[in-house]
Amino acid sequence: MEYKIALIPGDGIGPEIVAEAKKVLDRVCEKYNHKFSYTEVLLGGASIDAHGVPLTEEAIAQAKASDAVLMGSIGGDAKTSPWYKLEPSKRPEAGLLAIRKALNLFANLRPAYLYNELRDACPLRDEIIGDGFDMIIVRELTGGLYFGARKTTEENGVRTAVDTLSYNENEIRRIAIKAFEIARKRRNKVTSVDKANVLDSSRLWRSVVEDVAKDYPDVTLEHMLVDVILTENMFGDILSDEASMVTGSIGMLSSASLNETKLGLYEPSHGSAPDIAGQNKANPIATILSAAMMLRYSLDLDKEADAVEAAVQKVLTDGYRTGDIMSDGCKLVGTREMGDLIADAIA
Repeated sequence: MEYKIALIPGDGIGPEIVAEAKKVLDRVCEKYNHKFSYTEVLLGGASIDAHGVPLTEEAIAQAKASDAVLMGSIGGDAKTSPWYKLEPSKRPEAGLLAIRKALNLFANLRPAYLYNELRDACPLRDEIIGDGFDMIIVRELTGGLYFGARKTTEENGVRTAVDTLSYNENEIRRIAIKAFEIARKRRNKVTSVDKANVLDSSRLWRSVVEDVAKDYPDVTLEHMLVDVILTENMFGDILSDEASMVTGSIGMLSSASLNETKLGLYEPSHGSAPDIAGQNKANPIATILSAAMMLRYSLDLDKEADAVEAAVQKVLTDGYRTGDIMSDGCKLVGTREMGDLIADAIA
């Protein structure tokens, strides 16, 4: 099969980690007889340097013409970079917000998986970790409290702030469908997180999710705290941040944002780390695992995604580590070496 992939190297360590993910994807092509054609797209600081704006219409068109988008990292040092002397709408991160809006990305996927080799870096007690954990948080990204009407008023010398948490059933239905479809690729279980005992928005959320569940009789639905966690924007923001702390290193955290088609934007959860850019120190695993998510959720190449994830597991089991996950008795490698090792482990 042939697929079109838009690559956004971005800023800081972005070009380095995207190069290693591409190396792994190229090995997948060799092993599984696929062809990936790549288009490099400028976004963020790289686009500001080339075009004076963080995102161009041409870049949006290139992304929309692709089957999936794989991104590195966006932004620089806010204290020293000339990008941050520009007005907010012209800064690197504005380009990221703009492309998410242009692609109508409403579903954010954040896996939380603890590799046994990194359990010593997990802050949870051993009895809580048990056999480890493997879940994915599906967060609604474009509605809820963060996008509702807001105002601050003053009456009789007393200030009052109001934020509005609003969802309609179509917004809930489309994110619920994404969660159930993802559960079918995992262990057939969805946990929906809401506050239905207090909030009208949560009562509607629960009602619609239960309605969608009828179309997925093979998937178990529960309303509490877990395999696929489905939740609205604010709860998802909180839970994603909490989950990121128990995986051992942010350098291991992949993510995806999807729209109503198969198109998605895949990126590591970490930032651009300009302090180590160009030094062959960055951990590329989060970007490589994001590429595995791309194979699974945009291209429906589940076997190939499994192969990438298994290769990451093998390299960790063999004791190779980048600096951020280094521990006693392991072998320290750089960005390029880690990419080589994972690519060579693709079976």
